[in-house]
Amino acid sequence: MGYQLMDLKSAAAHLHMKVNDLRHFAQREEVPSVRRGDAFFFEHRLLDEWAQRRMMEISDKQLTGEHQLAMAERRQADGHDFHIADILSPAVIAPALTSKTRAGVLRDMTDFADSTGLLYDPETLFVELQAREEVASTAAGGGAAFLHPRYHDPYLFQETFLALGRTVRPVFFGSQDGTGTDLFFLICCTDHTLHLHILARLCLLAHGTTLLEELREAPDGETMHAAIKKAEDEFLGHMQR
Repeated sequence: MGYQLMDLKSAAAHLHMKVNDLRHFAQREEVPSVRRGDAFFFEHRLLDEWAQRRMMEISDKQLTGEHQLAMAERRQADGHDFHIADILSPAVIAPALTSKTRAGVLRDMTDFADSTGLLYDPETLFVELQAREEVASTAAGGGAAFLHPRYHDPYLFQETFLALGRTVRPVFFGSQDGTGTDLFFLICCTDHTLHLHILARLCLLAHGTTLLEELREAPDGETMHAAIKKAEDEFLGHMQR
C-alpha cells in the first residue's frame, strides 16, 4: 500500500484538498510527485509524509475546513465520528516522564507504548520516530508534540491507539516558538486516512481549546483523560453548530 501510485484526483480526495490546490503544489514541486505529460501521480507513503508535515504548518482556519470534510466523509462511511478519548485510555497516559532529551522522550514513549502489548516491532517504531524528528520537529508549539513515524506503517500496530506522556520538566524538542515541550502524544494507527484525521484533531484541540493547560494541571492520568474527553466533546459540539 505504501508504494501505491495515486492520480491527482485520488490523491486530492485522500487529503481532502481541492484538485487544483494539489496540482499547484505539484507544479511548484512542493509535494513529491511524478509527472507524466500533463498528469501528476503521487506515491502513497510520500504523500502522507508530506501531508503530516503540512498539517503542522497550515493555519487553524485551513486545517479546520479540511478536518470538517474528513469528519463528514467518515460519518458517511462509518455512520459515526471517531473520538480521541476512545483510543486513548488512562492506562496509556504517563503523567510524570523523567525524560530530559529528545532521544530520551522517543525511547521512553516507545517503551511505554510497547507496554500495551499492541506493538509488533517497537525498535522499528523508535527508528521511524527518530527519522520523523530529523526531517522536522513534531513539536507544534504551546508545549505539545505529536509523535508519529515518518512513513506511516499500519503493520507496526495490532490496533489503533494513542499514548500520552507528560514530562516532569519541559524538553527542548525543536518547537518553532522556541519554548520547551512537555506534552507528547504518540499516534499509533493502522489506517492511513484515520492517521491524518487524528493528527488534525490533535492540532485543533491543542491550538483551539484550553486542553494543554488542563493537561498540565491534571494530577493523574485519569484526570488527564477526562480533560481530553471534555475538550473534545466541546470542540465537536461547536463544529456541528
